[in-house]
Formats: sequence, C-alpha cells, structure tokens
Amino acid sequence: MEEEKGRRNVPVLPWMRSPIDVGVFDECPLSLLPCLHPGLEEALRKMGFNSLFPVQVAVWQETIGPGAFERDLCINSPTGSGKTLAYALPIVQALSTRNVKCLRALVVLPTRDLALQVKEVFASIAPAVGLTVGLAVGQTSIADEISVLIKKPKLEAGVFYDPKGRPAELQTSVDILVATPGRLMDHINTTKGFSLQHLRYLVVDETDRLLREAYQSWLPTVLKITSAKENDFFALNHTFGGSTVGCLRTIRKCGIERGYKGKSFPRLVKIVLSATLTQDPSKLSQLDLHQPLFLTTGSKRYKLPDKLESYNVICESKLNKPLYLASLLQDLKGEKCIVFTSKVESTHRLCILLNSFDGLGFKIKEYSGLQRQSVRSKTLRAFREGEVQVLVASDAMTRGMDVEGVRNVINYDLPPYIKTYIHRAGRTARAGQAGRCFTLLRSHEVKQFNKMLQKADNESCSTHPLPADSIELLRPLYISALEKLKKCTESENLKRRTSSFKLSRTLKVKKPTNQKK
Repeated sequence: MEEEKGRRNVPVLPWMRSPIDVGVFDECPLSLLPCLHPGLEEALRKMGFNSLFPVQVAVWQETIGPGAFERDLCINSPTGSGKTLAYALPIVQALSTRNVKCLRALVVLPTRDLALQVKEVFASIAPAVGLTVGLAVGQTSIADEISVLIKKPKLEAGVFYDPKGRPAELQTSVDILVATPGRLMDHINTTKGFSLQHLRYLVVDETDRLLREAYQSWLPTVLKITSAKENDFFALNHTFGGSTVGCLRTIRKCGIERGYKGKSFPRLVKIVLSATLTQDPSKLSQLDLHQPLFLTTGSKRYKLPDKLESYNVICESKLNKPLYLASLLQDLKGEKCIVFTSKVESTHRLCILLNSFDGLGFKIKEYSGLQRQSVRSKTLRAFREGEVQVLVASDAMTRGMDVEGVRNVINYDLPPYIKTYIHRAGRTARAGQAGRCFTLLRSHEVKQFNKMLQKADNESCSTHPLPADSIELLRPLYISALEKLKKCTESENLKRRTSSFKLSRTLKVKKPTNQKK
C-alpha cells in the first residue's frame, strides 16, 4: 500500500478534477430506460431487477445512443452499488447489434472467485441476445477451458475444415471472456486460435489492485496485441492497392466491426473501475486511456455505503479479543456474518478457536488463501445458502465478492488503511440494503481508527456495548478453547513435518556414479 503512504504528494489528473457525480442520478425503472433491448429487459426482470441503480443509469447514459463509448470510462463507486451490471449491460447491448462470432469483450479480475461471480452476471443476460460468455481462471485444466473457448472444426490430414468443407482456421467460440491475468496469459501464449485481434471492450475491474501487481505483464501484452489492429488495417490497405472498400470488406468478413470517427478500424474501449480507484498518474498511464471520463460518487474519494452503520467494540486486551468476538457473535444471534483478519494464518487459527467454543450455536467456516480453490468455492456456496452462518476470512474476500443477506461485517484486526476498511465493510449494506460493520479495538487504537474513518467522511462511529455478564459466562469456555487450539496446532505441525520428511525422502536422488564401459 505504498500508494496510500505517498498519496498526499501525487498530483490529481486534470480529467479527474471535473467528474460526473453519480449521486445526482436517481434509480430508473427498466420500462423507462432508453434503447434497452427487450430481451435484456426480460432477462433483468428474471434476475429480480425492476430498475437500475444510479451508477448503472449514469454509465448507461454515457454508453448508449449518440456518442456511445466515445471516451474511456473510469468509475469510482462504493462497494455494493452495482458496478458489475453497470458495465455488463451496455457491453452486451452493444455487442448484440452485430451478428459475428469472435472474442470482442474481455473482463479481467484479480481473483478466481470474483471472476466466477462476474461471469454469472454476464451469463444471466448475454444469452438473451444470442451472445456466449467464457471463463478463463484456472479452476479447471487448460485443456478443458480450450475445449469451451475454441471452435472445433473437422480435422483431416492436419488441415481444419469448416462445416461446409472449406479450409478453416481455429478461432474463439465466445463473444465475452471473463479472466484472471495469469490464465489469460496462458491462453495468449499457448492456445492456438485464441485471439484478441477483434477485441472491442476491455474492462479492468478492481483496477487499483490489478495495476499494483504485475501479473505476468498482462496489461502491456493485451494493449500491444490490440493496438496491432491499426497496423493490420494499413497492411491490408496496401495489399488491396489502396482500396479502402476492399480492405473494409476483408475486415468485416473477419468479424471486425465498423470503425471509430471515420477511421476504418475500431478503437479499443476501456472501462476501469473500483470502490477505491487510484489517482496516481503513473499507474493510470499504464492503461493508455482515451479522453477518459471520470464517474464518481460525491466529492470524497472514499465513500461508504449509504445504509452502513459503523460501530467499535472496545476490548480490554489483545489476549481477550477472541472472547469479545465470541460474545459479539452471540449478541448478533446467528445473523449471517463475515469476520475479517489481516493474515491468512490468523484466519486459520481464529476459525479453529471459535469452533472450539462449546455451545455457540452456529456454524463457522474458514475462507482464506491457504485453502484450495475447490474448498473455498464449496465454503462460499454453503455460506450463500445459509448452511454456514459465520465466515472467518482473510482479505481475499474483501474485493467485490457479493453474498446476499450478509447483515454484519466484523473487523477482528484493525484495517491498516481506509481502502481496506471500505472493501471489508462493503460486503454488507449492498444494493440499497442496510448493514453493520463492527471493529474490535483496544483503547489506544480508537483515535487512530476514528482518524481513518474521517477520510471517508464518516464521523458517526458509535461504541457497541457488550454485556459484562455474557463475557464472564464465556470465559471458562474460552480457556478450554485455547487448550484445544494448542493441541490442534501441535497436531497440524506434526503432520506437516511428517509430510515434508516423506516428500524429501521420495525426491531424494542418489549421486550419479561414473562407470567405464
């Protein structure tokens, strides 16, 4: 988070000084939304939408009709405000106007779980207008992904043929791809037929995180590939002896759409967004934005959901924090809740400790980077379906994850930055619903916490009192739980050492001996 430390000295870009305030927009009923495709309206109603939220209305007005997508969009809006549908809906609408089959929209996200969630949103609306959505996240083998993403023409004597018996080239079979950076680079480097040459829309979701980490240089690679479209046009133009008509026919035959402002090649439209969008020019310059338009909520850079209530819980000492947490969970009476820690190791230990309390009366599961993807997905599904009431999570879940019905978020560890607090708190009070965020603090941390909240224009954090008798009733259970945690930790460490020893024995290679023949 070096950006947070040095932000005071970073100049604000000129186009960020006059943003469009999303807050002035009202919700708009679907029946009044201009130009909305009837199939998309029906799909939205099946999803439970009767109107669009302000950020969705604001983006729709900038992307549909005259002047559509003339400028790149930078969206800074609170978590839970509906940013995913804000870009998914206009992209699907725009792609539905051309009956071609090639990869024309790419959405890049930092984590698999978030990519799966975004793919579900696209998959709920895209089929209504005949579009297909693919996923590239590494959850399955790359061969399985290729079988879905790439068309399979008939193969004879090493030559591919289309259904009419003509020689054919491998090409993508999806219109929209949702991907994580690593698996995207795998397909770019190794998958035959995978092409970004026809790409029209690039969405960089959770932009600040994707720009902070290199992820195998995915961004410069994608921009380099897509910028080659202009050079391809001039090469084709030369091939046709300067005949623009002949060149355009060839381009359209390949599936590339109409040009931009008199140019005979399409401009790659970029949409970048986050609840805490960076203002660092050096980072934003990596995106090579075209006349960017900045949409944000209010004058503050950081904003919490409107219906979020913030509370602190004062703990006597660090050693008693788990005791106060258990008491708070009991006080919340089994409401769906996410408990955030600052480290994956803390997540694991805290989950074991809470499960060692006898008689808490609700199911608690861990969600962290220590787990395999399949385990995390299973846990998240159980949490969504209500089989698990409390999820103890690392910050792997702070970014964009949407779980319906999360009433409470608890910061077991004090968030180091306001960005972290915003992303954690944003797991509740989503889509206009009410929610609460509790932060466990020791007395000397209160001043630091209140100062941090002021950056989000929030000065109304109250202290949530816990009955002293409830804490004392749990104290014997807490002492017992600590003993169980110690034994469990010792057992896990022993298993880890044994497994490591067996692996080293298996991989041990004998020194080669020189033998004369």
